[in-house]
Amino acid sequence: MEILHHVYGGIITTPDVAKEYGENLPDWIEIRCVNDKSKQQLLEMHIDRGESSAIALALEMPGSTLIIDDYKARQIAAKLGIAFTGTIGVIIKAKLLGFIPSIKPILQEIKKTNFRLSLDLELQALKEAQE
Repeated sequence: MEILHHVYGGIITTPDVAKEYGENLPDWIEIRCVNDKSKQQLLEMHIDRGESSAIALALEMPGSTLIIDDYKARQIAAKLGIAFTGTIGVIIKAKLLGFIPSIKPILQEIKKTNFRLSLDLELQALKEAQE
């Protein structure tokens, strides 16, 4: 969470994503409802509610960057012209901006979870982070 705060300052998310997270969010994360629920409902035919709400909200906020890891949701975001990054992209950006000294320890922690991190992605991330 602190990396997100350092890199982006403020974050806006949806009630659905906040609920999926399951813990209290820091004050610097704003929870905002999607105005056009019909877009979210259409997206829910293809991806889950959290990703659908995040993409629908990003559509309502031109110039925003969507942080999303789900492969199918990323494909949809790309087709809709939404700028996006993922967890690994956030970590790389934090390193390049000088907020963290290395991404290696974070990648090691991520690999202990159920997050899918292929060797190719790990090597690409280390290269982009100049490690």
